Amino acid sequence: MKAFILAAGHGTRLRPLTDYTPKCLLPIGGIPLLQIWLGQCRSFGITDVLVNAHSHAGHVHDFARQQTTKVNVFVAEERELLGSAGTLAANRKFVAGENDFFVLYGDVLTNVDLSHLLQFHRERNSAASLALYEVPDPRRCGIVELDQDGAVIAFTEKPAHPRGNLAFAGIMVARQEIFELIPRERPADIGFHLLPKLVGRMAGMKVDGLLLDIGTMENYRAAQAEWGTKRKHAAGNHF
Repeated sequence: MKAFILAAGHGTRLRPLTDYTPKCLLPIGGIPLLQIWLGQCRSFGITDVLVNAHSHAGHVHDFARQQTTKVNVFVAEERELLGSAGTLAANRKFVAGENDFFVLYGDVLTNVDLSHLLQFHRERNSAASLALYEVPDPRRCGIVELDQDGAVIAFTEKPAHPRGNLAFAGIMVARQEIFELIPRERPADIGFHLLPKLVGRMAGMKVDGLLLDIGTMENYRAAQAEWGTKRKHAAGNHF
């Protein structure tokens, strides 16, 4: 199975840490976040990963050559940012022939069991299935509304007036049909430009475990404190 790990952000809110290091390689408990993601992928049967890179892309190339997780890592360097959905479209050939593939946000620290989401996705037979979690400030997230059967009936990215607090966790399983809904303009974003078009064709599953977007200094510090105590057997413990 294959996965995209989206990791091309500038990491401006984490400066000065990201002045010389890409956000995806910042250490959590001494381990680069991307290495943690690759350990997760290996644990759940993902054999090939495409990582997009922009800021300090050379460091990502070097890491990919030197990593020893036995996951095949391909780096797609973006001289100009394509946006999260634009990255998927530009690298569509990477998942050609795959019935299902993962899309993972590289700045998320998690120990969520990916196999549960994959099973849910296949049972639902949806174009896409989202991992969801409750957040304290829904105005900063992509907010989902579900019907009683788990189908997504509304999706709004960073709503001014949220109708709930169930948010997209940056973990998705998708099928080939999503590519037909990505606009041609660049940059194109998953939250703003793709997921709203998938309403009625995707499902959402609330997940348990640690989910932390390390994009702010506050969350990055929290990650250092929480990762050692909250990672679980499901995460693979290969770090």
